[in-house]
Amino acid sequence: MKIETAAQAAEALRPLAGNLAPVLFSLGILGTGLLAAPILAGSSAYAVSELMEWPEGLQKQPRAAGRFYGVIALGMLIGLTLNLFRINPVRALYWSALVNGLVAVPVLVFVMRMAGDRRVVGEFLLPRGLRILGWITTLSMAAAGVALLFFLVRGAVS
Repeated sequence: MKIETAAQAAEALRPLAGNLAPVLFSLGILGTGLLAAPILAGSSAYAVSELMEWPEGLQKQPRAAGRFYGVIALGMLIGLTLNLFRINPVRALYWSALVNGLVAVPVLVFVMRMAGDRRVVGEFLLPRGLRILGWITTLSMAAAGVALLFFLVRGAVS
């Protein structure tokens, strides 16, 4: 089943949730949106501000961290603009999830290398068992990314 709309996604839940599928899907989307929108806007603003060495923080007044708040506003504006181009939101979520999965691999490598380096983390060195689990996770994500690229090239994922 190819899911292109929110209604189709809700309908796909029917075997699990029965007649409550639309309600369950709606609550899930609402909850996800309420959680994700401020976190995504804020995290991107923090990342850009840290990279550019700008004053940042939601505890600061907009006058003291204008560019930080500007990144948040730009993120919201980009999201609103996507609606004007009639981009299918389900398809956009799908592709953003695929891209995030691929980008996660180098991020995980970077984090695992830092977490295992006493010069970086000092006394907070990640315990051996968690380092092993972290590298297993990283390798699993890498394998999934390679499989994804393989299936994308073959046309099995669209």
